[in-house]
Amino acid sequence: MSSPTRARRTRARAPRPEAGPDAAGTEVELEVGPVAHGGHCVARHEGRVVFVRHALPGERVVARITEGVASAKFWRADAVRVLRADPARVEPACPVARPGMCGGCDFQHATPAKQRELKAQVVAEQLHRLAGLDLEVVVEEAPLAGPEGLRWRTRTQFAVDAEGRTGLRGHRSHHVVPVQDCPISTRAVIDSGVLDQRFGNVETVEVAAGSDGAAPLVVITPTPSRHANLPKLPDASVAVRTPEGLHRVSGRTWVGERITVRGQEHAFRVGGAGFWQVHPAAPAVLGEAVLAALEPQPGESALDLYSGAGLFTALLADAVGEEGSVLAVEGEERAVRDARRSLHGQQHVELWAGSVEESLTDVEITSRRVDVVVLDPPRSGAGREAVQGIAALGARAIAYVACDPAALARDTAFLAEHGYVLDGLRAFDLFPQTHHVECVARFVPRG
Repeated sequence: MSSPTRARRTRARAPRPEAGPDAAGTEVELEVGPVAHGGHCVARHEGRVVFVRHALPGERVVARITEGVASAKFWRADAVRVLRADPARVEPACPVARPGMCGGCDFQHATPAKQRELKAQVVAEQLHRLAGLDLEVVVEEAPLAGPEGLRWRTRTQFAVDAEGRTGLRGHRSHHVVPVQDCPISTRAVIDSGVLDQRFGNVETVEVAAGSDGAAPLVVITPTPSRHANLPKLPDASVAVRTPEGLHRVSGRTWVGERITVRGQEHAFRVGGAGFWQVHPAAPAVLGEAVLAALEPQPGESALDLYSGAGLFTALLADAVGEEGSVLAVEGEERAVRDARRSLHGQQHVELWAGSVEESLTDVEITSRRVDVVVLDPPRSGAGREAVQGIAALGARAIAYVACDPAALARDTAFLAEHGYVLDGLRAFDLFPQTHHVECVARFVPRG
């Protein structure tokens, strides 16, 4: 007798969830929770997380959804009305530092002291979440170029809209908000004249004002495959950026910077496309913090990673003296060329152009004695491979300069895996009105 035929089992597929209607534009009433990394606070609406800009913890606000669909796990929103305000709330100094407008400043609606408090909370939260550390963090007030955290930005990139007007982009948007002023930019940047002009076939206009008092440098990036229409800017040097490099139009293609640290003055030449700290006090503040963290001694061997135009290289060279040595590694060749000009004649300084990760496997580094290391990586941080190479050198102290607390916290955990512990942390408010904060962390071998 044949066995009965078995029915084939089939697993019913769950219907794919529909995205649902776009919630953008919907207004909801929210109790605002803690500050989060990125310039917003966290709230909840019907079980969903809402990241709210232009709000402060503890406030009750009406928020307008800017991004989100019905099925999304979180929404983004702007606080458009404040029903219960934090005592530290103030009126923004800039007319476009408001919901739906410029995305550059995250905290203009808070006093400078409140901003530092919020940034300290973010740094502490990131170190707890990603590195398992519970630290009390204090964000130090840096010397300001102007009152109330304004007029400090010496380098500003403006976007250009379809009508040729210069402005700033909205938050998470390509939309350009035309401006006549940027209150966090220095007078030298604003007086360059770029905000009074119309540009044709131009994507961005960057203005850099050096501390040497010379005319600011304006770097123009044309629209791809289009010839830029350049207005006259008699009060500035002008250069055009193309895929082939920077091309001089008038004046010079670099910016001069001067700093004094521990009584020693240093002059630097920074190319128009090169990196330099945007707050005028930042180079000296960070330089002093690095020296305090490392305490480099005469005759020691120092390693400067992601060395840029040579800021920390120069300070370390002073500290270790001619009987010591400094090796600087930077991936951007133009920055290395700038450093060579600034550090010309320093025989105990070596400058390498190349990948930090690859350089840390080079026998010339792995076989030498390294007493102290400073690294100032990009916003994304150093990463596991670089951290492993740094730890393998066995330096007695590492100074990590970080502009992103999440990347710092992640790399702190990586360093702990390789036997280095966080031995000190200083945080500085070098970007007032924004969510950005600069940290200098000291690491030493465990035990």
